[in-house]
Amino acid sequence: MRNVAVFVGLFLPMGLMAPGVAQELALRTSTDTRIVLDLRRRQISVIPAGQRLGPWPVAIGDPQTPTPKGTFSIVSKQVNPVYLSTKEGQRRELVGPSSPIGDRYFGFHRDGRGEFGIHGTPWPHWVRRRASVSRGCVRMLNAHIRELFDVVEVGTPLQI
Repeated sequence: MRNVAVFVGLFLPMGLMAPGVAQELALRTSTDTRIVLDLRRRQISVIPAGQRLGPWPVAIGDPQTPTPKGTFSIVSKQVNPVYLSTKEGQRRELVGPSSPIGDRYFGFHRDGRGEFGIHGTPWPHWVRRRASVSRGCVRMLNAHIRELFDVVEVGTPLQI
C-alpha cells in the first residue's frame, strides 16, 4: 500500500507539507491576492492586486453540512489529488477530472468534520444550478478551478 494521509475521503501522498506547517506558512505568507466566496449568490472571485477574476458559479455545502463561514487561508494546493471511494465495499482510488474532486484542490479549513476544500467536480450540473449539495466543500467547474489554481498560492486569504 502507498504511504498516504486521509482528509475527508481525500488521500494525499505523504511527504507533502504537514498540515501544521502548511497552516503556519499560510499565516506568514504575504499576498495582495484574496479569494471572495459569496454564499448567498453562490459565486467565487479572486481579487489579485485590486483586479477581479470571475465571478464563477459554485455549488456549496447542503444545510445539514454547510460550507464554513469566516476568514481562512489556503493551506494546501494540489494537482490530481487522490479521492478514496469505498462505494459498494470496495476500495478504489480515483484521480483526475472525473473523480469526485476533479483534478485541482485547495484545502482551506480543518475541523472535527474533516478538511474543507475548493475543488473541481465531474457533475457540472450542480455547479451550474449553484446547488447546495456537498458536505461543506466548494465545487467549481473543472475549467474554472484551473483558472483559479493558476493565480492562487498557499497562504492566499479566503473570505466566506
